[in-house]
Amino acid sequence: MSGWAAKRFWKEASVEQTPDGFTVMLDGRAVKTPAKTPLILPTRLMAGAVAQEWDAQDGVIDPNGMPVTRSANAAIDKVATQHAEVAGLLAEYGATDLLCYRAESPVELVQRQAAAWDPLLDWAEEALQVRLIPAAGVMFVPQDPDALARLSARVAELDAFRLAAFHDLVGMSGSLILGFATAHDRLSPEEAWALSRLDETWQEEQWGEDEEATAQAALKKQAFIHAKRFYALS
Repeated sequence: MSGWAAKRFWKEASVEQTPDGFTVMLDGRAVKTPAKTPLILPTRLMAGAVAQEWDAQDGVIDPNGMPVTRSANAAIDKVATQHAEVAGLLAEYGATDLLCYRAESPVELVQRQAAAWDPLLDWAEEALQVRLIPAAGVMFVPQDPDALARLSARVAELDAFRLAAFHDLVGMSGSLILGFATAHDRLSPEEAWALSRLDETWQEEQWGEDEEATAQAALKKQAFIHAKRFYALS
């Protein structure tokens, strides 16, 4: 027996300003999150994007076609309720940042990593006042505790909506620096994603593509691009 699916019951989705931000109304009824919390959004742009997603539903509601709504729900129901824990988890990426762990060989890959990743470490030193040190191999590389503390403080400053987006930018790339570079528009999300997959791209060039892995990577790339969009809407 097929599962029950919610169907469209409203005629119009609209944006309404509230004392705390903006919300989306369905025929005058305010939208709530899955946890029954009022869907209060930080910007009119985000509320407009959510309203467009609700307006685009035709017949059965498809949550997969509502990425901004899903991210907003996560920000309110999950991130806002455990902000310190999420921020702390992301800050830990600074100690093991992808950009700091380099190949020992072959020389072509070593050179490619240096050419692609060193400029981002230089940017972080200038823009974030943090210098992370790269090293060859997979052994743990201790970083300056003061630098890690400054990165942690920057993550903790993000509100729940930006932190929800930042969670995906960092978690999917494996790099706190790439997350900040994308959030600060130093890189486009497409550029940041390509840099995060430099090693995988190298392997594909040597041995050819795996169709299943390529398809999964394409889905993750779209989710990464969405995370940047959601950050901008915040």
